[in-house]
Amino acid sequence: MKFLTIFPLLLLSSLQAPPAFAQEYPNRPITLVVPFSAGGPGDVIARLLGTSMSATLKQSIVIENAVGAGGTIGTNRVAKAAPDGYTLLLMHVGQATAPALYAKLPFDPIGDFAPIGLVTDVPMLLVARANFPPKDLKELVAYARAQGDKITYGNVGLGSASHLCGLMFMNAIDAKLTPIYYKGGGPALNDIIAGHIDVYCDPATGPTPHIQAGTIPGYAITSKKRAATLPNVPTSAEAGVPAFDVTTWYGMYAPRNTPKPIVDALVAALQKALKDPPLVNRFAELSMTPVEQEQATPAALDAFLRAETAKWSRIIKQAGIEPQ
Repeated sequence: MKFLTIFPLLLLSSLQAPPAFAQEYPNRPITLVVPFSAGGPGDVIARLLGTSMSATLKQSIVIENAVGAGGTIGTNRVAKAAPDGYTLLLMHVGQATAPALYAKLPFDPIGDFAPIGLVTDVPMLLVARANFPPKDLKELVAYARAQGDKITYGNVGLGSASHLCGLMFMNAIDAKLTPIYYKGGGPALNDIIAGHIDVYCDPATGPTPHIQAGTIPGYAITSKKRAATLPNVPTSAEAGVPAFDVTTWYGMYAPRNTPKPIVDALVAALQKALKDPPLVNRFAELSMTPVEQEQATPAALDAFLRAETAKWSRIIKQAGIEPQ
């Protein structure tokens, strides 16, 4: 009789007790996978986020650069990881373009992930080597139409932000340039600085300090207005190419089936990081702004990713690019 009396109380107590993972998470370092090389825009953003979020979560966040195949290698690494909150992904617009660019992806960019939230929307900067003849975007357009495939442009592979930016630029000016492929934004930026390639289109995080230092020229920024950090760089519309309009965005993800209490903890840490003054100030220095708090949520990222996937599928198909 005592057992029968006590058993319901024990059952009720177990139902009311919070799950162990919610109480203990995180109890060891977290890995944030960036599918591109160190020194690139995603890597910069990840390290700023990692510093701020680790303070909130009271565990270190280790950045892992898993490069290759337009970001799909690192993305697949997270898709196949245990859904325990210890392996996360920071990925850009490539999460939306992958279905149209790859015939046999080893993961579902939407179904295999638990979205955490949007992070930032980054304008692109079109830059050139220091001794490149064109002095501004208008001269570059004329030069590209005359020289065509003699001009080399760097990009970080199929579906990367730099690839999409180059694609839209060539479409906007009706010219074909010769692509030079890299495994990450860092090596591509190094080569434009060294003068090994002619032009490069990169998220603003990378080229901004080098334009400010006068190391490379900036032809245009693809934002609606000029960046406060680069007041002398015109927008693409101001420079006479309004159809050259592309930005890249970054979102944070966990593997699908990650428990909601863990996702909630990560969302809270992300939202706090996006209001952290050191991060906000550093973002501003790199011509970026954090998203609004309502965008740094799973629902917002999920809806945005689905809309972007549909949009880019149309653009890629219209460009005649066949899935690899």
